[in-house]
Amino acid sequence: MFGPPRRKRGCLFPILLLVLIAAGIRLLSEPFLTACASYLIEDDGPRKADAILVLGGDRYGDRTLKGAELAKAGYAPVVYVDGPPRLMGYESTDEVTYAEQKGGYPPAVFKEVHLPEDAESTRTEMMFVGKSMAADGIKSILLVTSNFHTRRAAKLWRQVNPNINVTVVASSDPYFTPTTWWKTRPGQKTFVYEWLKTISVMFGI
Repeated sequence: MFGPPRRKRGCLFPILLLVLIAAGIRLLSEPFLTACASYLIEDDGPRKADAILVLGGDRYGDRTLKGAELAKAGYAPVVYVDGPPRLMGYESTDEVTYAEQKGGYPPAVFKEVHLPEDAESTRTEMMFVGKSMAADGIKSILLVTSNFHTRRAAKLWRQVNPNINVTVVASSDPYFTPTTWWKTRPGQKTFVYEWLKTISVMFGI
């Protein structure tokens, strides 16, 4: 007569245990996810350098504006902006025009580096730009790129351009912050892609 109620009460324990485990995973996962994202970021803070380099691939103009802001603050006299070819010109031209119109920065502060069509990776991009900057006598740079891209970019620069000292300055990205990246689709995609590329660099691929 009283058997069924006891069985129902007995089923509550594993359900409650599962709920507690799920809650614990949720609480522990946010610090873990934040730590995984934070690893991708290297930000040394600005210091005096011969030049500022803004890497191509800037989807929102934040990198170029950050580079121009650093030049205006007196950290370097010139901002190199690189970019691959597009249908009607080069990405770097669009970025410089954006900074001039959006931020009011003078054209004289920028120097465009037009990447060749076969510069399809960060490594080849840095090899090409490094040669150009070395020819100009540049010995130290502030490397400006999106926050999620900084650690990988800095590692590659030091590999291919060991004679040009690099200090990394992270630019913000509207869809990627270490504490919230998993809450948006663009943030999730950025995290996954950047980690895949970072692992490739670790193995020398």
